[in-house]
Parts: sequence; structure tokens; C-alpha cells
Amino acid sequence: MSKRKIMSMFMALLFIAGLMAGCTGNSTNSSKEPSPSDEGTTPSQNAAGSYPDYSQGFPERVTMEIPVYERAFEGWNVTDNYYTRWIQKEFGDKYNIEVKFTPIARTNEVTTYQQLLAAGKAPDIIFHYDMPQALAYYGEGVMQELDWKEIEHYAPTYWSNMSETIQQYGVVDGKNTFFFGKRPDLNNYGNFVNIIRKDWVEKVGMKVEDLTSLEKYNEMLMKWKEAGIGVAGAGLTRNVFNYSYGFRDWPTDPKVHALYADLSVADFTTSATEGWLRNLSYQYHNGLIDKEFYLRDDDNKLKAEFVAGNTGTYGLYITNNTDVFEATLKNNPGAEFAVIPPGTGVPEGNVPQGRADWTFGLIMGINHASTAEERAAVWMYLEWMSQPENLMFLQNGVEGENYTLDSDGLPVKDPDFKDESVLSQNNNKDYWALITEAPTFETPELTLKANKNNWTPAGYEQIVEDMIKYRQEIKPYQIQDPLFTVVLEKVNEYKADLNNLFQELYLDIVLAPEDQFDAKYEAAKQKFLDAGYQEILDEKQEAIDAGHFR
Repeated sequence: MSKRKIMSMFMALLFIAGLMAGCTGNSTNSSKEPSPSDEGTTPSQNAAGSYPDYSQGFPERVTMEIPVYERAFEGWNVTDNYYTRWIQKEFGDKYNIEVKFTPIARTNEVTTYQQLLAAGKAPDIIFHYDMPQALAYYGEGVMQELDWKEIEHYAPTYWSNMSETIQQYGVVDGKNTFFFGKRPDLNNYGNFVNIIRKDWVEKVGMKVEDLTSLEKYNEMLMKWKEAGIGVAGAGLTRNVFNYSYGFRDWPTDPKVHALYADLSVADFTTSATEGWLRNLSYQYHNGLIDKEFYLRDDDNKLKAEFVAGNTGTYGLYITNNTDVFEATLKNNPGAEFAVIPPGTGVPEGNVPQGRADWTFGLIMGINHASTAEERAAVWMYLEWMSQPENLMFLQNGVEGENYTLDSDGLPVKDPDFKDESVLSQNNNKDYWALITEAPTFETPELTLKANKNNWTPAGYEQIVEDMIKYRQEIKPYQIQDPLFTVVLEKVNEYKADLNNLFQELYLDIVLAPEDQFDAKYEAAKQKFLDAGYQEILDEKQEAIDAGHFR
């Protein structure tokens, strides 16, 4: 069955579910399908200044359902914990709102949302981090048109903080559709870092700072192999396709970038992908990387190989309670660690290109089936969470328990705190990300200091310092993904199948004997094009020619 037929069936299910809700006359909030009494409540029909006053609470109980990522943190219940109960007490009870949290599987979120939408049980907010998927939701007709003045009425603080972003990026086909979480400059505040066994590098007569190119990096890996030390870590590539940046031309042609750069679909037919595949094939056949890299399909498996001393490289989001260093030392006394220089993945003559984040965080829309009261409750929730004291509590917990304040008034968390108010493993971000992607303070200097407090495990200050230094060095070469202003229907239709096909094809090429590389890659490119990628390229080219991208 084609993707187009599947989508038609999906929309039919939504339509039938809406008819059933109307026939039953169900006026409860247990389902997000609208009842007849909800008709005529779209924001466009409200005149400015005529919005109901809910400052003293809703006259009848309103159920507001908020999505929250389910990341399978051990011992953490995303829908019922100290902080969800605190939100209910401090916000929900005050305004006569029942706050419910809907778990969204982080590794399978689109499928989760589609299942919830088809069942009429999706939360009031539909969100995603990537604009192509947000546009796909819009194209499926599952988001309401919004009234900016309504947001400003119920959420003046939030609107003041985000109105410029919302007005610039939130309009699709002339309709007010999206609202956003804030994204501070994460080129300064991001905490993803690639680390390497410094002691291994030095055992083969090299220094970490010598690793200025892919060629130098491969030279070092060959020395590791010859000395019997170990290999580089490697994992299965899937779902997020930013693997080829180091092999792309610089400076970037904006139209070429718009055609091929896409997190959800691999640029499989480009010379950049060919360069990436050739290097991966070389590393695999020469025993420079984990021989079973295709089995390392999640972070725990990659981490386990590094901790055991089998691999000498590993990438992670570093925090002050990161256990990877101490765990590795238990198995490998004397291990030393450093940050991998950004040039290690870049052939000589190229620059360390990378994907820059957009200027917004979460991209959000309101469920097409949410009532006017539920929509107002969402705006009130964003306003409440935008207050500094509430954001501070969600991000840091209880003063004197989860954290103390330093001389600058910045929170310093206790990484060993385990009592009732313990934060989730990503500092509760999945609740406050509706507002911002990172904690911020009065000045950039204080913000950086606060984040360093959160990032730095005791004794590993140099890791964080080098991470920040390298990020500043590569900042000129970071480029945002193209932002199309129209729905790319072919991307939505084919991306899931192409993702699966990519895994099959790239592994077949890399694992096959090196002398078969050219023949296999040529055949694979044609198969990928025939499976829908050519239709995607044609659709994108049409949008580019019409100027429908930023």
C-alpha cells in the first residue's frame, strides 16, 4: 500500500472519529475530539478584547493535556512525579485545570502522535523539533489556526519573549499556525561532546592536538590497531541524517543546501555521501572501528563498549553527574580523557561544517480538536511557566536540597541528591522545553557559568573548557537547515521507507569487499532515486525555484 493511501486512511479515521464524537454528544474532556457544543469557538471568531476572563479560574473544570517525551529514564515516571504533582498544585488547582501529561516516545514520536491522533487522544499541543515534520502535521490538517492576540491576552510574558519568532516563522499558507520554545545560542550553550582516550593517543606517540584532519585521525587509528590497543567507537546511522557535513563543499550554495540538507531523508546520491561511505568502508575493512558497529543502535551499547575499554571514542551530552569517566576508570585504571578536535571528521582541504540549530526550539501547534477553553488553558500554562520563579523551580528543584546558590546567586546542583524532589536525568527539560531550550540568566557570562556548573563533573573541568573552545572555533562553519515554507508532500510520503532503505543500502556497501564499492554504490543510488528520492528532489527543486524556502 502506498504512503499516500495510508495517509488518506489516516485522515479518514480522524474524520470518522469526529463524527462519532458528535453522534454521542460526549461533552467530557476525556477525548480531544470536539463535541457539537465546541463548534464556533475558533480564535478567529473572537474580536480583540472579547476573550473570557479566566484569571480567577475556569467556572467548570478544564482538562489540559500536555505532551512530554518518554526517554525511558530508569525509575522516572514522566506522567506522575514530584514535579507533575507540583504543577497541578501550583498551576492547575489555582485555575480549576486538570493537568494531564501524555507520554510521547522520544525515539518513535511521529508514530506515537499519529496513533494518538487517529484515536482522538492526542494532547492539546502537537510538537516536534524539526520544521519538516511540523509542516507534515499541518499538512495532515491536525492543527488549528491561531489568533496571535489571544496568545498575547492570556500569555503576555510568553508573547513578549517569543512574539518576534512566532510572527516570523509561525505562518504557513497565510495561516497563523505555530508557536515556539525559545532557543538561546546553543553554539555557546550546547553540551554534546565527543571524547577520546588521551592515554591511547599518547601511547602511539601522538598528541590529541595532532588530530587536525580525517587523514591524521585515520593514521592514529591505524597505530592503535598495530599496537593492539583498540578501535574507534561507531554506531548504526539512522533517523537523523547529518553524517556528511564534513565532506560537503564550502562555501555552501544555498540552493544546493536547500535541495539536499534534510534531517529526515539522507542525501544518499551526493558526492558528500560518497566520501562518507568510502571512508567508513576504509575504516571498517582496515579494522579501525568497532567491527559490529551496525549492532550499536542505541547510546547504552556505544557507552558500554567505551566503558569496557574496547573503544577509544564516545559522544555524549555531558552533565555534572555523568558517570562515564568513573565507570571507565573502574575497568581501565589510568585512563585519561580529552575532547576530540573537530577536524578529525574532515578531509584535508575541507572545513568543519555542521548543522546549526534554528533560532527556535520546540515547534508547537494546537490540536485541531482542542476546545477554546483548552486552548486558553495552554496559553495560561505557558504564561505561568514563563515566570522566572516557576522556571527556576522546574529547572533546578528545591533550594537546599537539589542545589545551593553560589556567590553569584547561580544554582549549583548536588549530583548525588536522590530524594523525592530529584530531577529527571536531563534536569526536567522535557517539561520546561515548552519555554526554552536552556537555562538563561541576567548576562551571557552568568548563563555560561551556570551551564558550566551543570555540565562539569568534578575533576573534568578541562573537558568542558575544551568543548566550549572548539564550539567557538567551528561556529563560522555551522549552517542551518533550509526552512521550507510549504508542505513537502513527497518527503512525508517517502521518508519512512527511504530511511529503512538507507540502512539496508549503506550497510551493504560498507560491509561488502572494497573492490565492489563503486558498482554497489551506483546501483544503490539508482534504487534510492527510484524508491521516491527523485520525486522528493523534484518537489524540493520546484519549491526552491518558487522561492519557498529560507
